[in-house]
Amino acid sequence: MKSKKQIVVVGGGFAGLSFVKDIDTDLFDIKLIDKLNHHQFQPLFYQVATSQIEPSSISFPLRYIFRNKKEIRIRLANVTNVDVKNNTINTTIGDYRYDYLVLAMGCITNFFGNEEISKHALTLKSTYDAINIRNHILQIFEDIINSESVDKQELLNIVIVGAGPTGVELAGSFAEIKKEILPKDFHRIDFSKLKILLIEGSKNTLNNMSKKSHINSRKYLEKLGVEILTETTVKNYDGEILITDSGQIIKTKTVIWAAGVIANTIQGISKDSIRRGNRLKVDRINRLEGVDNVFVLGDMAYMETPLYPTGHPQLANVAINQGKKLAHNLKRIELGKPTSEYEYKDLGTMATVGKNKSVVDLPFMHIKGFFAWLIWMFLHLMLILNVRNKLIVFINWSWAYFTKNTALRIILKDNK
Repeated sequence: MKSKKQIVVVGGGFAGLSFVKDIDTDLFDIKLIDKLNHHQFQPLFYQVATSQIEPSSISFPLRYIFRNKKEIRIRLANVTNVDVKNNTINTTIGDYRYDYLVLAMGCITNFFGNEEISKHALTLKSTYDAINIRNHILQIFEDIINSESVDKQELLNIVIVGAGPTGVELAGSFAEIKKEILPKDFHRIDFSKLKILLIEGSKNTLNNMSKKSHINSRKYLEKLGVEILTETTVKNYDGEILITDSGQIIKTKTVIWAAGVIANTIQGISKDSIRRGNRLKVDRINRLEGVDNVFVLGDMAYMETPLYPTGHPQLANVAINQGKKLAHNLKRIELGKPTSEYEYKDLGTMATVGKNKSVVDLPFMHIKGFFAWLIWMFLHLMLILNVRNKLIVFINWSWAYFTKNTALRIILKDNK
């Protein structure tokens, strides 16, 4: 019997998970390596950060996902280097040989080289980050009550940098809990002085969406009381003072950075393959430029196509479909059959600003308001991996919708 080819997959995000779930385990043995033991549902991180759902609702242990597939072995480690000449990958727990290597390590926050900001700003790229933001915000309000300082405005200013979907969704959620939830818990705080500021370098909120989404998202945010500064960039933030490119000074203890991402990197890959945003140049079947048996998926992959000559958008749907396509193509390669090229079909983009306030851009129309919000909720529920978690999230959403409250405002941190 012919021995199975060995595939090493680095990363258990949308791309890596999609690939591993679809690969033919009769032909391949799979080793899935990740620094975390769970898959994270990134689109709902902001709801964990704003105390709307629990982190366990959007976190899925990898061993549980693949509990019925013995051919898939999971290793918890950091990958340090890849040796493409000897088909070996080096990790913090040892070295592994491969016949095929799949890199799907996703992105990290891009601070555009400003180390001072990176030291002091909060980020939202993991479940841990979301919990950290939740802890920080709740502690801020405890500090406001305990503070004897006359000037508490630096505690009462919440600044979000970047008005893409993450920034807009965070700003809208904070505005809603400011109005509906926090005053019930903190009776001695004057929440009229709580400012939520959204800073964006381009002219519009949701700048990558349609003009109608620009207009409607801004209208919704302003109606919720969010202060929006467009065509503005942050020059520096030292943990207390934020300075913009126009010289404006904002006192704040809370800056959440959602202004961009940059692909994760790995040692051993030729610099000639690196493109804008640290993405790696691949062909139409996601094969790394110049290497026959290394493939790159999702946010790390830079693929030029007729529809996307400067690379695909870094979206979950792109990552999921690239993973499925590569699983199909590797089987065809192994069977000696021709492969098929990947192309992303844009089915639309969406973002939610708050309860009953969403925008959806479809190829043929724009939808806003309550109906768009229902579409957003339905599609995100469908993407959640198992039925139990779908129900938990739906119950939390329903409870918050009708009661205008949640009971999830718990500070979880080590007091040491």
